[in-house]
Amino acid sequence: MGMWSLGLGAVGAAIAGILLANTDLCLPKVDSASVDYLGDANLRSTTDDDKVIKANTLWEKSGAVVMAVKCLQEAAELSSLKPQLEERGVPLVAVVKEDIGTEIQDFRPHFAGDIYIDEKRHFYGPLQRRMGGLGFIRLGVWQNFFRAWRSGYQGNMNGEGFILGGVFVIGPGNQGILLEHREKEFGDRVDIADVLEAVKKIAPEK
Repeated sequence: MGMWSLGLGAVGAAIAGILLANTDLCLPKVDSASVDYLGDANLRSTTDDDKVIKANTLWEKSGAVVMAVKCLQEAAELSSLKPQLEERGVPLVAVVKEDIGTEIQDFRPHFAGDIYIDEKRHFYGPLQRRMGGLGFIRLGVWQNFFRAWRSGYQGNMNGEGFILGGVFVIGPGNQGILLEHREKEFGDRVDIADVLEAVKKIAPEK
C-alpha cells in the first residue's frame, strides 16, 4: 500500500509540474528595452569586411524592422513584407548573437534583409531570457515545433540556442520603439499584421 501511495504521489507531482510548466507563471520575465539601449549596440556586418556600426544608424532616418533571430519560419514571414517595406524605404534587418559554423550562411536563404552580429546581445536584453528543459514539456512549444517542421523549418540549438529572441519596429528621431515582440517560448512568432501596422506609423525624417 505504501509503495502504491508513493507511486501515485510521484505521478501526481509530475502531472502538477507539467500543468504548472504550461502556465504563464513559468515563462521567462521580460524587461522592455529602451531605444537608447538598443541604439548603443555595436553591430558587426556579415558582408562588409566585418565593419562595425552603431545600431541606431539603421533607423535614425527611415526607421527599421529588426529581428533578433531565433525562428527561421519567422524570418521567412518577415521577409514576405520586404516589398511593402521597400515602398516605404524601411530596411529589414536581422541580428544574430554569434557566428558558429555555417549558421549565418544557412540563415541567409530564409531572410531578405541585411544580417549583423550583435556580440553583446543588446537585442536579446537588457534581461536575457532563456528557456531550458522547461520548453520541452510546454504544449505550445511542441505545437510550434510541428508547425515549423511541416513547413520545412528545423530548429537550432547550437551555441546559446536556448536564448529567446524578438522583433522590433523602430521609428526614426523621437518616434522610438513602435512594436516590441519578445519570443515567450521556442517558436513563438510575431503577428505579421502587427508588424505592418507598426511600420505604417513610421514617419521618415525630413
